[in-house]
Amino acid sequence: MDSKYFIAFDLGATSGRTILGTLTGDKLTLEEVTRFPNQMLQLNGHFYWNIFSLYENLKKGLAAVAQKKVSVTSIGIDTWGVDFAFVNEEGALIGLPYAYRDPQTIGKKEEFFEKVMPADELYGKTGIQHMDFNSIFQLYTLKQRKDFGLTHASRLLFMPDALSYLLTGKMVTEYTIASTSQLLNPETRKLDEKLLEVLGVSKFLFADMVEPGAKVGMLTEDLCEELQIESVPVIAVAGHDTASAVAAVPAANKNFAYLSSGTWSLMGIETDGPVVNEKTTHYNITNEGGVDGTIRLLKNITGMWIVEQCLKKWHKEGTDYTYPQMVELAQAARPFACFINPDDSGFTNPQDMPKAICEYCARTGQNAPQTHGEFIRVIFESLALKYREVLDVFRELSVNPIEKLHIIGGGSRNKLLNQFTSNAIGLPVVAGPSEASSIGNIMLQAKAAGVVSTLQEMRNVISVNVEPDYFSPADAEVWNEAYQKYISIIKK
Repeated sequence: MDSKYFIAFDLGATSGRTILGTLTGDKLTLEEVTRFPNQMLQLNGHFYWNIFSLYENLKKGLAAVAQKKVSVTSIGIDTWGVDFAFVNEEGALIGLPYAYRDPQTIGKKEEFFEKVMPADELYGKTGIQHMDFNSIFQLYTLKQRKDFGLTHASRLLFMPDALSYLLTGKMVTEYTIASTSQLLNPETRKLDEKLLEVLGVSKFLFADMVEPGAKVGMLTEDLCEELQIESVPVIAVAGHDTASAVAAVPAANKNFAYLSSGTWSLMGIETDGPVVNEKTTHYNITNEGGVDGTIRLLKNITGMWIVEQCLKKWHKEGTDYTYPQMVELAQAARPFACFINPDDSGFTNPQDMPKAICEYCARTGQNAPQTHGEFIRVIFESLALKYREVLDVFRELSVNPIEKLHIIGGGSRNKLLNQFTSNAIGLPVVAGPSEASSIGNIMLQAKAAGVVSTLQEMRNVISVNVEPDYFSPADAEVWNEAYQKYISIIKK
């Protein structure tokens, strides 16, 4: 039986990987070929993405795959959402793209609502969760500053589209990544021209919209000559990494919620169309584009970012932990000692995350954690309780009964947090695949190649190739009591 080979470039906010996927019949195997850091650059008070370093690492990935002497069918790129690069009339990138954690947009959301368009009207047009760093508020800020990049731009390309452009010389706007911008109408699936007008941004700044699975172009001749490789197609997969990850949920029916767990936690349900009503407005729920016409009705939650930043701080102080050590410390710590709201603005990008947690506890009248184990346990317990808070909202919104929670992404390997989550929500948790974004990326390329035809066929293949972990809820009374305490704390 012939094998097909696909390259998935899966880029997160802290690291990127080159994954070689091999599909032989229904058997899917993954090989991590390269891994590389993706760190924000802090320059003159701003935070940027080093897109040129990312491009060089894509080239290294292509060269490494070429050493394997396989015939690659296609390439796909997925990244985080909202951020974008500018291209000038000559086709050159203008500077470095701003990172979504750049402080320039702090307070701009509220200013936009006051001076340009009320929050409810903007939500009604886009169905997108209001967050400071959404593309619309970035553009609003750059327009005010008369930013050089925006002023001289011929094109705006979202991050996966910008990287595809560097590989192919062809420009597109992929639907799922564009849907994170808060510039699209969820019903028409097109840019909202009134929003662009009030921003003072031309619709011609954007390349043609394409659906997941569309061909962007072929690797350029210059690139192929430099790397001594054959030219292959680059496919616009679900460019938003969460869209690719959700496409990889190994579900047999629609009676589930999902949690894409990583630096960010994204919890939601899959719907056949946008849901924009009083409830979604009240709860600030987002309608992002999915595969095969689906909508990812979801909520962004600050995820493993908080513990990652604690570990970063402790590393600077000379202490490092393996994952088993981290779990051991957390299990030994006193349960439910205090609670934090993971989405509190104080945790967005502090210089010292443990200090930020202590300051939150002081503001809310709680005793702060003292040991590293206590910090870790507080974060994990608070995340699990936050997941319950958000899942209760989706229970109200879903037309289907939610019978289980599928946890996908790197955070699905966190067995302690998975058990805490199952306890908190009172539902079974199915954890895996951890490589969901890469698998979704690869299977969308397989769909473009005609190997599968529908989203459910993709999921059927995925389900026979992954072995998820299962967690059943326990200690319901204890966790219900903890949840009530958590709610009382975050209301402060």
